[in-house]
Amino acid sequence: MCGRFVITSAPAALRQLFGYVEQPNFPPRYNVAPTQPIPVVLVENGARHFRLMRWGLLPGWVKDPRGFTLLINARSETVLEKPAFKNAIRRRRGLIPADGYYEWKSEGGRKQPFFIHRADGEPLGFAAVFETWVGPNGEELDTVAIVTAAAGEDLAALHDRVPVTISPRDFERWLDHRGDEVDAILPLMTAPRIGEFAWHPVSTRVNRVANDDEQLLLPISAEEMEAEAMKPKKAVRKVAAVSSDDGQGSLF
Repeated sequence: MCGRFVITSAPAALRQLFGYVEQPNFPPRYNVAPTQPIPVVLVENGARHFRLMRWGLLPGWVKDPRGFTLLINARSETVLEKPAFKNAIRRRRGLIPADGYYEWKSEGGRKQPFFIHRADGEPLGFAAVFETWVGPNGEELDTVAIVTAAAGEDLAALHDRVPVTISPRDFERWLDHRGDEVDAILPLMTAPRIGEFAWHPVSTRVNRVANDDEQLLLPISAEEMEAEAMKPKKAVRKVAAVSSDDGQGSLF
């Protein structure tokens, strides 16, 4: 799954790559987390546009979002059938610009974070589905989830799920939702090719959403990992458990 990601490319470079008409200016983000507003590229009236949406999809039929599981990911294997996603995958597909993401691997009873990025250093586009939730008083909230797939042989060493990334040559095919047909986009919802991505361990500072600086991306040595593992854990206030909706979403 994908629960944190990074946007570090210059706004002008992302605009050129994704081809949206707006000219937004935004700072680099090194620890983007669920419930935060994130950039989404979509097609509207035949042109690509840049929109900010809340990361965590809310289907239109939800009455009270306080009692609904936060859906940050949508499984490619079931996205066509799940009530939360089956309409969005046909009519509301988007791309989320990014430069990489974090994943946590269980090692020796603890979770070690890794930064994962394209091996060539280029930006990437996460496959996404979105919905506009309308509240009881007419308020509107644009929400989005990242599509995931089973990990390939290499990335499976870190986690069994990976975000689906769309190649620039396939942007138009993914974003084209005319006719509600999905046959053309089904082959796109797969894991990256072996060797397409690289990764390295990073500091557990990334675990805290409040930490959002470029130091989070720096690789750490085995000695530094061991030193972090030896630090005493701070007490964490417990919160009520939330259902995981078949692994398609989780709360952070």
